[in-house]
Amino acid sequence: MRSSYDVCVIGGGPSGYAAAMRAADFGKSVLLVERRRLGGTGIFDGALSSKTMWELSNKVKTIREELGVSAASEMPFSQVRSAIAAAIEENTTLMQRQLRLIQEQSQQMDFVQGVASFISPTQLKLTLPEGSTQTVAAAHTIIAAGSRPRLLPEIKVDEKVVVTSNGILHFDQFPKSIVIVGGGIIGCEFASMFANFGQTRVFMIERESRLLPFEDEDVSRVVTQNLVQNGVTVHERARLLRLEQRAGGVEYEIADRQGDRQVFFVEKALVSVGRVPNIEDLQLAHANVRTNERGIEIPDNDTQTNVSNIHAVGDISGHVALVSVGEREARHAVVSLFANFKAAPIRYKIMSSIMFLAPEVALVGANEQTLRQQNIPYRVAKVDFSVLSRAIAMRKTRGFFKLLVSDDDEMKVLGMRAVGEHASSAIQVVALVIYLGKGIAELADMVFPYPSIVEGIQTCTRLLMGKAILKPDILPDKVQCYRYANGQQIPIHNQAARQPPRAAVPLKNLPRKKK
Repeated sequence: MRSSYDVCVIGGGPSGYAAAMRAADFGKSVLLVERRRLGGTGIFDGALSSKTMWELSNKVKTIREELGVSAASEMPFSQVRSAIAAAIEENTTLMQRQLRLIQEQSQQMDFVQGVASFISPTQLKLTLPEGSTQTVAAAHTIIAAGSRPRLLPEIKVDEKVVVTSNGILHFDQFPKSIVIVGGGIIGCEFASMFANFGQTRVFMIERESRLLPFEDEDVSRVVTQNLVQNGVTVHERARLLRLEQRAGGVEYEIADRQGDRQVFFVEKALVSVGRVPNIEDLQLAHANVRTNERGIEIPDNDTQTNVSNIHAVGDISGHVALVSVGEREARHAVVSLFANFKAAPIRYKIMSSIMFLAPEVALVGANEQTLRQQNIPYRVAKVDFSVLSRAIAMRKTRGFFKLLVSDDDEMKVLGMRAVGEHASSAIQVVALVIYLGKGIAELADMVFPYPSIVEGIQTCTRLLMGKAILKPDILPDKVQCYRYANGQQIPIHNQAARQPPRAAVPLKNLPRKKK
């Protein structure tokens, strides 16, 4: 190991690994430091693990529905864990192989298992597993130390009976019952998964009036209806009074909005109330790096901290805690440090994401709730999955597309929410349009494949332009189109509210190749 490096990357999860690999592209000497295991939470007890379980649970649910409950109800949890372990091994083997080959070829990268902490803005102390320490110099540092589940002081977590997302994938067997504290994305995802397997009675506690309170009410409603239909009991507007281990299980008491109390006994409990950044061991004060309640303070939606040679990426940056966002931030940080051109700014408002629920939810850009809070006028087109031929063919007609555009002649796309089968695949069409700053005319005039789920997006655009085959005034339960301005929602019927947006270039006007 060297005594000095061009860049030290703290954290070997998806963000840190991406930063190290991108720095190698610039021929820089790199030190990658990871506390535990290469891959971090993104691989272990995080996105890859839980989504492997989600995929398996969906297959089991399909078998249960088509062949009968007994056909899949006896799958042992050990089989689920084996599938997760195989996915982890496949991914980490690839990461380790690439890291090893780069080390052999360039002699420019070192990997150390240990804890890194700042001595100064350009010096770091490495504490190795056996307790020894070493000091290294780094011209630049990229912090990708990640996050961990948030704990509640009144609930004792042992990761066996009362668990966080770190422990829920390590059960010996399916619990007969489980309560999930928190109705956010992670809580809803695990509720969906355990309900899909059909061996666990699932209860959820959400103190707000509905699950996914940060999302639009129609999204929350469909998700809740599907959970309830799949056997989940949802305690909405419930105040958790106590949760404690008793007689080998968990007893919890809640109060509803009227103050009436109920006591329940379950086998396990999952605490899912957000995550907190891993900043304690970094000794950031020694490097004069400022922090806030969300993590490391990042001015101007960038990755550079208040100390010019130190960047923060991934969960610890306090932006959006998604693997895709962390990797994008890591690439941005490296390009900002070493490229001979100015890095394009990160555009957080147009990043798409997926909620692995039943049905899945995909989103990009703004939602109605946010636009109304900010008093921004907009127009909406909403198409139910029950009118889409592909959804009908799959017998998966629960869900909808909802497209939001600016309330002007251009009708620039502001955001989309997709709930239903193949939602995650469809959303990227709209994400690209938002990224390019385009309106809806191009989407309306394209020829989409038939039958496909993405046809719903095109129907949304044509509704807004007043030329859809399906008419909102005739089929109001299937398609809706309206504008919202000055606190009022106004229906848009079989014609555009104003002049149609600028048309796409007709095919006949495009240059043709000479024969």
